Amino acid sequence: MVDAATSQASLFSPELIAKYDLAGPRYTSYPTAAQFSDGYTVADYTAAATASNRAGAELSLYVHIPFCSTVCFYCGCNKVITKNRAHAANYLMRLGEEIRLQGELYDDTRAVRQMHWGGGTPTFLDHAQTEQLMGLLEAHFRCESGPDSEFSIEIDPRACQPGTLGHLRSLGFNRVSFGVQDFDPKVQVAVNRLQSQAITFGAIQEARDQGFGSVSLDLIYGLPCQTRASFARTLSEVIAIRPERLSVFNYAHLPHLFKSQNRIDASTLPSPAEKLAILDYTIEVLGVAGYQYIGMDHFALPHDELARAQRAGTLHRNFQGYSTHAGCDLVGLGVSSIGMLEGSYHQNLKTLPEYYAALDDGRLPVTRGVLLDDDDRLRRHVIMRLVCAQDLDIAATEARFGIDFRSYFAASLARLAGMAEDGLVEILPGVIRVRDAGRMFLRQICMCFDRYVGAAEQGTRFSRAI
Repeated sequence: MVDAATSQASLFSPELIAKYDLAGPRYTSYPTAAQFSDGYTVADYTAAATASNRAGAELSLYVHIPFCSTVCFYCGCNKVITKNRAHAANYLMRLGEEIRLQGELYDDTRAVRQMHWGGGTPTFLDHAQTEQLMGLLEAHFRCESGPDSEFSIEIDPRACQPGTLGHLRSLGFNRVSFGVQDFDPKVQVAVNRLQSQAITFGAIQEARDQGFGSVSLDLIYGLPCQTRASFARTLSEVIAIRPERLSVFNYAHLPHLFKSQNRIDASTLPSPAEKLAILDYTIEVLGVAGYQYIGMDHFALPHDELARAQRAGTLHRNFQGYSTHAGCDLVGLGVSSIGMLEGSYHQNLKTLPEYYAALDDGRLPVTRGVLLDDDDRLRRHVIMRLVCAQDLDIAATEARFGIDFRSYFAASLARLAGMAEDGLVEILPGVIRVRDAGRMFLRQICMCFDRYVGAAEQGTRFSRAI
């Protein structure tokens, strides 16, 4: 085990940390959601869906369940805090109508190979409601659960009742993600998420007993009262249970955007240097424990599909994080959900009253989005290669897009040159490669190729990278 006190984070000078502690996107898409426009219409979306049918790619479904019974102060997700379970029935009625309308747009020859239910807390739904929802999806899409498909669901272990995991497995789910964030009691109190190790590990063991092929845990670094030493204890406990995947997210403190974050005492947040120390230690200790660093915020054991996809060059990144199914078009279902087709991104209405009103009127609830031009597609390729593989084949990019890379990206390469001098990247004649130190600055590296990111919007739209 690596000693937290002697982590390599000491290699990063305060000057380097200050230089790259910038606000910027997480690059779950390019262009990012900041470029979505209200000028994007339902007609734009239906045209994009029709075009996607001609291409015939397989489908990925994302289903958003917004309800939570308690609020976690750090959370920036679109959510509705309520203990009233009657809200679920009203939501399912409208969600069922959206599933019908969306299903009419896509050819029934297109298999659904990937599905993810997120939130909120998807298990806010009871067993009958989850069965009802899966039935609706299967009635309007060709859902093919099996060893070649990935059907996953997010679960709060505190809301996992006896029999829940067996029920979900019977519906076809084969991957499960548990929210943890941190086991330290002081941190849990500060963020209003009290969750014992026993409850969490019991749910993990039950998932394994029920035959789930992959268990993922979500952690967050940068929460109030966290230190490198305290997070090291959480990591030690997590490594002992050996989840197949780990997501270690950077906490984004944006109280002007997320009201619940105003209940966090900002003076208790770790400094950028401490956050970088936590991340650097996390990467190091998980590597020693046998985890493959996928990039940005994800880790996986070598036998897991995520790690295998990275080695095979088929890894993809979308609004659910890293994905093993790069060729799928993503259909977003539910309030605020985001979808991705080859030539566009689109998002649903963000509030329940607006979402309900559109569906009660028989309309798709799409409210905004963006159509990609040729430059967007090229830059998306560059950014996603760096995010997923941490290298970029320049000659292959030139051949695919018909450009002279060094001429087209002259300004980007000039910005990247400073990062090369700082030891974060290598710029070679045929390849751009992220060095080990640069793995902690992937967002900043990608920003060099982002034509939309400007100083005026960074501090208000995006979290700080460190």
